[in-house]
Amino acid sequence: MTLKSWKTRKVLTILFLTVFLPVAVFFANTETNLFSRAYLNLTGKKADLTVNLTTSLPFEPLWSSLAQGGEEKGGMLESIIPQVKNLRPRYIRIDHIYDYYDVVYRNTEGNLDFNWINLDKEIKDILATGAKPFLSLSYMPAAISTGNEVDIPAKWSDWELVIQKTIEHVSGVNELSIADVYYEVWNEPDLFGDYKVGKGKDYLKLYHYASYGAQKAQNVHDFKFGGPATTGLYKAWFDGLLGYVGRNYLRLDFYSWHKYSKNLKDFEIDLISISSWLEAYPKYSGIEFIISETGFNSENDPGYDTEFSAIQTLGLYALVSSYQEKLKIFTFEIKDGPGDKQKWGRWGLLTHEKFGEPIAKPRYKAIEFLNLMEGEGVPVYGHGTWVKAFSVKSDKTMKLLIVNYDPFDKHYENVPILFVGLPSSRFTLRRRDFLNETIEYPVESASDNWKTEILMEPNSASIVEIIPSQ
Repeated sequence: MTLKSWKTRKVLTILFLTVFLPVAVFFANTETNLFSRAYLNLTGKKADLTVNLTTSLPFEPLWSSLAQGGEEKGGMLESIIPQVKNLRPRYIRIDHIYDYYDVVYRNTEGNLDFNWINLDKEIKDILATGAKPFLSLSYMPAAISTGNEVDIPAKWSDWELVIQKTIEHVSGVNELSIADVYYEVWNEPDLFGDYKVGKGKDYLKLYHYASYGAQKAQNVHDFKFGGPATTGLYKAWFDGLLGYVGRNYLRLDFYSWHKYSKNLKDFEIDLISISSWLEAYPKYSGIEFIISETGFNSENDPGYDTEFSAIQTLGLYALVSSYQEKLKIFTFEIKDGPGDKQKWGRWGLLTHEKFGEPIAKPRYKAIEFLNLMEGEGVPVYGHGTWVKAFSVKSDKTMKLLIVNYDPFDKHYENVPILFVGLPSSRFTLRRRDFLNETIEYPVESASDNWKTEILMEPNSASIVEIIPSQ
């Protein structure tokens, strides 16, 4: 190598290290994720929808489960009962039932005693919305804890008794007498308490004695019992818990976890993964899967105050509509906590009453929009990367909800739709755009199959309705 070529190579190396490499690193790590976006645009699949009206499927409104976080001690739902009732929830989840509602105390003899007044008020508000309670058995009562609210009890028999008495009170025939209540052992144990599986501060022990308490509950209505409500779906936790309950003959009616992601594919991967993992545990083949908190970001995010959160929610429920059997998904959360302004990027469907009458945010409107989809399920094929859809029919009327969700807010798509097995060749086609206008016009088809196309703007949703002519 000559001196000149060596100097040239040295200059190029320095130039690469000082200029090009930092630029490449910046773009590789930037939050806008430009390379991922470009790759997605090149490789994403467009939708080509087929709606088969000749058959029907069982259908449950998976969006009818709502969760309220521990924003305040008690009375969180009291100011918004009519607004929540309007959403027609079937279950409402709350946590902090022991540390926020002062349920457990020691009497003058030093024995455990229970005061249900504050918790009963919250449960009464849940019932007033038309929903049933889904109770996260959290956190550790001060009267039995070795430390704070996320520590283990001084005596495991005390924790067992707390669970037994809770179930006997809420589900007891001679107490609140509520059937089909869900009891979930803890809330995000991998975060709140730093619990592990099978070692150290062991969640399995927490679950073990809680299960004993549930088993001892007497004179109660049917109820569901499970956990672990981890921050995400983790195979080590799944295998650890199912293996343990199987070996120890413990009760497990459902397996729960939380999921926050802007990428809808992540939710689908979770459902596919857990279904695959369950095959190793045939004894528990009938358990229910529950995502007991969902959203697009587990932290505060301005998007929760905008239409973005609504479209992500609509896209999620369009995606999971085909997973009808033994699945619940809880939208988190119902009402914002009291921030320093009315809208502060909190997760709520509704704003806090601190700033006046609670305001319905776009995600609240998304649940209202979903509630228009009533009836029997109808198979829909041909989903794409961005466009998801599901369909229902009632009598002879059919509705198809289509969602074009793009986290980058860029993707337009002209969506082909083939309707197979129309009940009438003459009908009215109605298109209702989310938070926008409704248009309709008459159609006459040459056969009982009919094809059309609908242009979907980025982050938009529409309900297409076929109404047969009389």
